Amino acid sequence: MDTDRLERLAGPAGAEVFAAIAAGLGGAPLTDDAALRLGTALRRAHPADLVAEALTQAGLRQRAAAKFSRADAMFLTRAGWEQASPEVVARHRAARFPQGRVVDLCCGIGGDLLALAPGREVLAVDLDPVHLWMARHNAAVYGGTVDTLLSDVRDVDLAGADAVFVDPARRTGRGRMRTGESEPPLAWCVGLDVPAIAVKAAPGIDHDTVPAGWELEFVAVGKDLKEAVAWSPALAGARARATILPAGDTLVAADGEPVEVRDPGRYLLDPNPAVTRAGAVEELARRIGAWKIDERIAFLCTDSPVTTPFARTLEVVDSGPWDQKRLPRRLAELDVGAVDIRRRGLAGDVDALHRRLKLRGSRRVTLVMTRVRDRPWGLICTDVA
Repeated sequence: MDTDRLERLAGPAGAEVFAAIAAGLGGAPLTDDAALRLGTALRRAHPADLVAEALTQAGLRQRAAAKFSRADAMFLTRAGWEQASPEVVARHRAARFPQGRVVDLCCGIGGDLLALAPGREVLAVDLDPVHLWMARHNAAVYGGTVDTLLSDVRDVDLAGADAVFVDPARRTGRGRMRTGESEPPLAWCVGLDVPAIAVKAAPGIDHDTVPAGWELEFVAVGKDLKEAVAWSPALAGARARATILPAGDTLVAADGEPVEVRDPGRYLLDPNPAVTRAGAVEELARRIGAWKIDERIAFLCTDSPVTTPFARTLEVVDSGPWDQKRLPRRLAELDVGAVDIRRRGLAGDVDALHRRLKLRGSRRVTLVMTRVRDRPWGLICTDVA
C-alpha cells in the first residue's frame, strides 16, 4: 500500500468497490469465505488489486468498529488500529488539552486526532507516509482538519505550540519493547520545551520514571486497563489518578488515615486495575468504609454491599485457609458447575486446578486465591446482583 493507491481507493473507483462489498454482504460479517466469494465476483468488473485492497480495508474496518464509531469510513493498517487508543479514550484525553495549537507527534493512523482536531489547530507528525495520509483522512471523517508533516519527531520545530501529545512507539519489527522502553524514549518526551505535554505510555509504567510535578493517569474502559498517560505540570491535577470510562469516574491517590487490616467480611471488593496501578486502593477503602484483608494485597472487604465504579463487588459464600484437597467437595456442596478463578498473592497453576475440579453443579462462582494477613486463603464468591 502506498499513498497513490490510497488516493485511488478513496476516489470514485474505490467507492464503487466498497459499495459492492457492502451490498454483497448485506449486513453479514466479512468472513474468509465471504471475501473469497466477493473477490471472485468483483474482479470481473474491477481491477484485481483494487478489489484486494478494498477487501483488506473492509476487514480492518470491521475489526476496528469496536474502537471507532466511524470505522466504516476510515482507512487503516492492522498495526495502526491495533496500537491506537479506543475513541472513548481519545475523547477523554482530548478534553484535558487546551485550545490553541496542538502538535501530535507519532500520530499513526490518527486515532487521537479524531478527538484533538475538531476546534483546534493541529499539526500531525509521523515518519510513515501511509499512516500520515490515513491520519489526515481519518481526522476529516470526524470533522477535523489537520496539517501533516513527514518527519522524524526529533526534528520538528515546536515553537508556537501550546501543547504536544506524544504516542511513542512501543513495538519494533521484532515485537513489543520491554515495559518502560519506547521510541522516542520517555525521557525525551517529558523533556520537550512546551508548556502542556501528554505522553501515552504502557499501563505497566514505573511511577518513578515520571518527573516530580507530573501526573500519571491510568485509564480503564470498564474492567479493562487500557493505558497510562503522563501529564506535564501544566495539565496535571494529582500525582496519580485512576479513570474509569465511559462514565469518566476518577479516583486520586491521596494520603489519609491507615486502612485497617482484618479477616474477610461478607463482601469482597476487587478494585479495578486502574485503581491498583494508581496506588489508590486505600483511598477507595476510606471512601467506602472498607478494610484490607492483607497489608500487601489489593482486595477490600465490607459487611454490606457497595456499588462503586472503582471495584467489582462479590458476596462471600465461603472463606477459610486455602485447602485444595477440601475444595472440590465444598464446591460440590454449593452446587457449583463453573468457576472463574481470581488469583492474587497466592501461587498456583490455575489451568491445572480447573482440570482437577471436574464440576457438575448448576451455579457459577468466583474462586479467589489470595492471602489474608500473609496466610494462604481461599474465598468462594458470587456476583452481587
